[in-house]
Amino acid sequence: MHLDEALRKNKAKLPVNVNGRVSVPFTTTRFFWVFLAGRDKRELSRGEINVKRTTLIALIFGAIMVSSLMGLLVLYLIKSALGINLFEHFSLGIWGWFKQNVL
Repeated sequence: MHLDEALRKNKAKLPVNVNGRVSVPFTTTRFFWVFLAGRDKRELSRGEINVKRTTLIALIFGAIMVSSLMGLLVLYLIKSALGINLFEHFSLGIWGWFKQNVL
């Protein structure tokens, strides 16, 4: 009820279904979880802008790292499939595991 009132005071332009809640009984009281989704149209503070930039940079860096590691793994598997050994009597064991479990 209070959430619906707060949204109406702020003149939310989109209708919000506040009745879509989950009730969780806990001893003699009940808690409600309410899920709201939507675009935040507020002006961001300097701290929020810094957090947003840092998060974006971390996500981009993480995506580049995951892509690089996957690329190196594919190149290693191709090298191993062609029978090219960079060091004699040394193997990471990835090709053996790949042949046994995937192929």
